[in-house]
Amino acid sequence: MKLNWTHKTFSFLLSFLVLFSTLSLTIEKHFCGDTLIDVAVFTKADMCGSQSPDEDHGNRIKNSCCKNEKEVVSGIDQLVTNSFDDLDDLQQLVLLTYSYTYQQLFNELSQAVVPHRNYSPPLITQDIHVLHESYLI
Repeated sequence: MKLNWTHKTFSFLLSFLVLFSTLSLTIEKHFCGDTLIDVAVFTKADMCGSQSPDEDHGNRIKNSCCKNEKEVVSGIDQLVTNSFDDLDDLQQLVLLTYSYTYQQLFNELSQAVVPHRNYSPPLITQDIHVLHESYLI
């Protein structure tokens, strides 16, 4: 039971490790002067006054104080996956032996059968040793 829970937890953590190590993000920030106006992850940051640079070319006044910063967090580009057949014979033997002994280490023992588990002892009404005056010395 405990081994099953540990196995599931470890598998879950490893899957998140692979997911977040390969994840790449782009974080865009828009500043007007020294004030941060908008931060966007995976999308473009809004400009001052919610105007995009493509809209309204003739009427838009270009502010020289506004600037955009783009930060790219890149993950691992390629993951190397090896199969069991890529290992040499000695490594395969060691891996198989280790996994077999590790698996056999955590086998649960069968529960011992207790035949008198549901048996209730008789009620003692008198102390028989005192009644017969038989004491072990």
